[in-house]
Parts: sequence; C-alpha cells; structure tokens
Amino acid sequence: FLARLSESRQRIWEQSLVTAGEVLQGFALAAVVGIPLGLVIASVDVVRRALYPLIVFLQLIPKIAIAPLFIVWFGFGPFPKVLLTFLLCFFPILVDSMTGFKTLDVRLLYLTRSMGAKPWQSFLFIRLPAALPFIFSGLKVAVVLAVTGAIVAEFVGSNAGLGYLLLRASSYLDTTLIFAVLVALSVMGLAFSYGVEVAERLVMPWQRKR
Repeated sequence: FLARLSESRQRIWEQSLVTAGEVLQGFALAAVVGIPLGLVIASVDVVRRALYPLIVFLQLIPKIAIAPLFIVWFGFGPFPKVLLTFLLCFFPILVDSMTGFKTLDVRLLYLTRSMGAKPWQSFLFIRLPAALPFIFSGLKVAVVLAVTGAIVAEFVGSNAGLGYLLLRASSYLDTTLIFAVLVALSVMGLAFSYGVEVAERLVMPWQRKR
C-alpha cells in the first residue's frame, strides 16, 4: 500500500485538506463556545441549574444517529460535517472547563481582592492558570473526537474528504487505497493531537519543568 500511497498522494492530499478544514472548524467552534460557557456555568449557580441538565440530556442523544438528519436538513456541503464535529467536541471541553474553573479555592480569590486586585486581574492571573490544565485535558480528548466526527459525517453523505474517499475505496474493494487513506487519517490525528500539546506548552510554560 506504500506504493499506492505514493501514487495517490495528490488525491489523498486534496481530500485531506477538506477533512482537516472540517475538523479545525468544528473543534475551534467547540472551544470558543465550550470554554466560556464552562466558566459561566461554574460561576453562576442559576445558569448551572438551568443549563447543565439540558446539556447532559442532549449529550445522551447518539450524535452518529442524528448525522443523517443533518444531511437532510443542511445538504452535502461542509456545514453538517462541521456541526457534527462541533457536537462531538463540545461536551468534553465544556465539562473539563467547568471542572477547571471550579477547582480553585475561592478563598484565594477573596485574598487577591482584599489586596486590591481587580476582578479581571484575579481571573487572568489566578483562576485561568488554575483551570488551564483541565481545559487542555478536554481539548486533547476533543481533538481526537473531531477527526472521528468529520469522518463519520463524510460517510453519511459527502462528495469530498477522506471519509468519502475511504467509502469509495471500500465500494470498489480497493484495499491498497483503503490502507493508504487510513495512514493519512492516522497522520492527521497525530498532527492535531501534537498541535494541541504544542499549544499547551506555549500557553503553560510552567508545565515544562514537570
């Protein structure tokens, strides 16, 4: 299959770009929504009691099962793939963000405020650094799910992407192309996982000493 991988490298590269774009958009959207929402739910009891049970209930719905509905509603474009990727990534990011923002002893916040620190300073220098290890833990889980979500969505209905290429290869029993696509998917998953780890080291330089 290595020969086939070399032979089809241009085709695989083009389809990899499509899938990578869906993964990045869905993952980034989940992070942009999940982390601030985790902060709000962890900080405001009324919001937590109102929203968190609903979010848990929605999480119980199998995302793979509703993928065909997204295709029916939104067509074969990239949006349903991004949406499914977002839904798979959202919950682990949200839960770990909530845990991170709740892990800090509130007495530290009271102490900093008594010393004259403004709320944004307490958040930026105390609460956020304490939550970052948990947030990145959720991001590491979510980025793996993001690749899975994009591929499954492409299986259900797509005319581009590695999932589409893998489905075409399976229909023609082209095992060498199947293995070549699987290698490309593995490399993509490793690249995204490594990217999150690099971001973690850049954002949390104090972790490098451990």
